[in-house]
Amino acid sequence: MSQPAQEQEWPGTEADLDPPADHGQDSYRGSGRLEGKAALITGADSGIGRAVAIAYAREGADVLISYLSEDQDAQETARLVEEAGRTAELMAGDIREPAHCRALVATAVRRFGRLDVVVNNAAFQMTRASIEEIPDEEWDRTFQTNITAMFHICKAAVPHLPEGGSIINTTSVNSDQPNPMLLAYAATKAAIANFSAGLAQMLGDRGIRVNSVAPGPIWTPLIPATMSPDMVESFGENTPLGRPGQPAELAPVYVMLASDEASYVTGARVEVTGGKPVL
Repeated sequence: MSQPAQEQEWPGTEADLDPPADHGQDSYRGSGRLEGKAALITGADSGIGRAVAIAYAREGADVLISYLSEDQDAQETARLVEEAGRTAELMAGDIREPAHCRALVATAVRRFGRLDVVVNNAAFQMTRASIEEIPDEEWDRTFQTNITAMFHICKAAVPHLPEGGSIINTTSVNSDQPNPMLLAYAATKAAIANFSAGLAQMLGDRGIRVNSVAPGPIWTPLIPATMSPDMVESFGENTPLGRPGQPAELAPVYVMLASDEASYVTGARVEVTGGKPVL
């Protein structure tokens, strides 16, 4: 795959992505691995979150689709979830607000009558060439969105998760191989990996599993919305596979970690990087 130089206004939309991303809508086949479960997925309107929502629905789970303000993208994700015969609950709002994080969990429990899986996937990033160029507000926004919201959502969700419940957090290859132009983002991704490993140990005696997924370069609207056109054009070329990954290529890992098949997998970080090592 190659992509032309392009740029979008943040947060970006799937409709303007060239070429369109593959979310597994034409390829993913479920087999009942999440039958009867209910999941909350942040950033589920597009990108990795949409691919996970589609896969979860086709595996039998109802899904709360948390997103910021991308209504058109979120409605398309909901359509695909409902097309799979499952319930989709849409909930817009800013996860930087602790009250909204708590409301997401409360809404999922009320709507579905249970909560089995939490996927903390929403993220913010922006490329900057020097530390002096990073606005204070941007630094704070990155940490509030990527790691602080994760704390508030997990804190609210844990009392509702049953034994066998699963928390899956999206970290990044940048957690150990930081891109200096993504200074704030990379720092949060390292924090997410550490938080996930620590929380897994804290919740082990409750039978709640916590894992993280470390994607490499994945083709989503966030890329043209936060990188320069020339960076977009070469995005993913530096991987051993020589291309960016598609959101659909992440979804099976999130399914496995959410399923009972991963009953002895906790505290793990699963790499989906196109060959770039996570040390």
